[in-house]
Amino acid sequence: MKEFDTIAAISTALGNSGISIIRVSGDKALKLVDKIFVGKDKKGIMDMKTYTMRYGTIVGLSDRKAIDEVIVSYMKGPKSFTAEDVVEINCHGGIYPTKAVLEEVLKAGARIAEPGEFSKRAFLNGRIDLTQAEAVMDIINSKTELSMKSAVEQSKGRISREIMRLRDKLLEMIAHIEATVDYPEDDLEEATSDKVCNDIESMLKEIKGLLETADEGKILREGLNTVIIGKPNVGKSSLLNTLLSENRAIVTDIPGTTRDIIEEYINISGIPIKIIDTAGIRETEDVVEKMGVMRSKEKINEADLIIFMIDSSHELENEDIEIINEIKNKKAILLLNKCDLNSKIDEEQLKKLELDNIIKFSTKTGMGLDKLKESIKELFFKGEINPNEFIITNSRHKEALIKAKNSCVSAENALRNTSAIDLASIDLRDAWMSLGEITGETLKEDLIDKIFENFCLGK
Repeated sequence: MKEFDTIAAISTALGNSGISIIRVSGDKALKLVDKIFVGKDKKGIMDMKTYTMRYGTIVGLSDRKAIDEVIVSYMKGPKSFTAEDVVEINCHGGIYPTKAVLEEVLKAGARIAEPGEFSKRAFLNGRIDLTQAEAVMDIINSKTELSMKSAVEQSKGRISREIMRLRDKLLEMIAHIEATVDYPEDDLEEATSDKVCNDIESMLKEIKGLLETADEGKILREGLNTVIIGKPNVGKSSLLNTLLSENRAIVTDIPGTTRDIIEEYINISGIPIKIIDTAGIRETEDVVEKMGVMRSKEKINEADLIIFMIDSSHELENEDIEIINEIKNKKAILLLNKCDLNSKIDEEQLKKLELDNIIKFSTKTGMGLDKLKESIKELFFKGEINPNEFIITNSRHKEALIKAKNSCVSAENALRNTSAIDLASIDLRDAWMSLGEITGETLKEDLIDKIFENFCLGK
């Protein structure tokens, strides 16, 4: 069967580097690598002990010519990442030597691994659950220390333990209901209904508490989608350069210099922020600039946070007020840029526009930069980020929690509004199944395959 093939892949990024690692996993891993390995003492690796390394040369399977000097390490299953026998070949870094070694491993009988197949085998072999497998990719893709710490906690099974605890509580409720249904002569329906209702309320409180962390968790995992908007020449690109501490965007006195979207990631107090510099919003006849303005308006609708910049050395114009009215119901910060110059902004007029977050700013002097960072933290993390808090970071987990919450609400309604307590049992089972999707215990095989398809090759 395909699942039991011995698989191989390059587990390090392709490019010039000190070393590259080719990972081989499966019951024939040692035997296959032994075919193309020659040790310094002319020995192979069949006598290797687990958790040891051996120096030697990878040779061509057919011509036995030396390809590269390597160090081979061996981890015997089930005490390996995949819970299978794993051999890792440490060869010289570089695209050609790495691919040449992998090619010989495949000639020896291994199959090229699919994306995420090593992690998938670890999951299927019970080495890790689905949340821990997803955490592996979150660690790899983490953009700040805080997002990495959150992923590491998940990889240790923190989410799994919490979900298992909630599922155990649901099973207890189901058992109470079914015992009452099976023994109606004891007339326990009313007592059971009251007790389970109280238990469901407690369960709903815990699920809602987890869901409240999901928006913050999504930001930690994927980054805060932040768009800088405003009219041309108000300092949007200068703000991007200030935040990045480099000249990423071209800055001139000519309006309309930025015509396309520029995206970069920055780190503000551990929050990964995807910062997007957009084309200045104005009426224009220039075809290319007009396309840039259209993209800017599209980005406003996709943004988690909007930073709207105004040139405070000029009076407010109708275009400014139109943009303010458009972003009123979104999370937004208004930056009054060029405050190092004489301000011509009517503050009374600003008050009438009912904006909560207004910061006097200067991209030239850095005035207001710290306040901007604090305002972002306050808007999305209530001013404080605790890496040790339990946070739901994965959208898939959030969806499963929402389904579980809805099922619990249905069960509570059935218990309070009808005498058919067995209906509540069905809803509670649905909730139990939904929570099981998070750890992978009740998730369908095709969905599991789809999750691992998004993993990188060699992991």
